[in-house]
Amino acid sequence: MTQVVAALIRDQNKFMICRRPAHKARGLLWEFVGGKVEPGETKEEALVRECREELAVTVEVGEVFLEVDHVYPDISVHLTLFYATITEGEPQLLEHCDVRWITPEEIPQYSFCPADQEILQQLSRRYPYESRKTSARCIR
Repeated sequence: MTQVVAALIRDQNKFMICRRPAHKARGLLWEFVGGKVEPGETKEEALVRECREELAVTVEVGEVFLEVDHVYPDISVHLTLFYATITEGEPQLLEHCDVRWITPEEIPQYSFCPADQEILQQLSRRYPYESRKTSARCIR
């Protein structure tokens, strides 16, 4: 089982999602920023490193939002999603092909990695839909 970490980065009623590059496994699917925990790293250290490598931002890692196990054809993962806050930098597309800020009600408009499905259900439950419609902001 491969240990994977990801960040739930929120800005009021929106949260950040990233689109995987076409050439990677699960290409063009949406996910939360993060990646594999390297030997000798804590999960929190891995998340800080991954956010720096993938988005050129520094994050402060908070509590665990949810942990899920998922088996893909090529890998089995234990995914830990942490609350995280950007403390330095503006997100840049170093690894992903797109980054967006979306509301829970916009989740159905995006195709996410299968391991994220339970997380998305919990997000919708914990952060009810806003009464006003908001649009996603794309960072280019």
